[in-house]
Amino acid sequence: MLEAQRLDHEELLAFVTELREVVQRAVDFKPTEESEVVLGLKQDLERLYETSAGLADEQETNRQAIRQLLAVVMRSVAANADGDDLAEQELDMEAQARQLHFDLLRTPLVADLLHPQSTVAADQLVATLLSESTEAVSAAVNLFDQEQRRQLAGEAQALLDAVDPNRQLSDAWAVLSLLAPNP
Repeated sequence: MLEAQRLDHEELLAFVTELREVVQRAVDFKPTEESEVVLGLKQDLERLYETSAGLADEQETNRQAIRQLLAVVMRSVAANADGDDLAEQELDMEAQARQLHFDLLRTPLVADLLHPQSTVAADQLVATLLSESTEAVSAAVNLFDQEQRRQLAGEAQALLDAVDPNRQLSDAWAVLSLLAPNP
């Protein structure tokens, strides 16, 4: 237990240190900063947002600050695309995708699955999904393509048939229906 707490604390310190460095880079930006540098900052902020979702402590204040800084960065990117209809459309689509991704990260299961050091081992994924709420799995299925969902559903079906042939685990069976790929 103490080792896990120590590792959580180290991860939190590394996150806060990197967040401060990225914010300082943003503060040091010149109005005419190269687009590569701006896009690099955007990627770092998005990655830090994702990392913050999997940290042990409450990080909503940091996530809000990251969202605000991302909004500033994206306004700069959008200003460079002004008048280019295709670029503006792509930026709108990217903003929608980012918002969906950030919304999904509010679900602890999604944050755990996306965490670089995920505690969910590949051989435990099906069991993990079957033990989660339907709300959590509804969010998590967005991480998988149709073929992956088909495979997960098949493995879940086999597991449930073996351990619960009388269908007593109604929540797990409900999760199975969510895993099935869309027609």
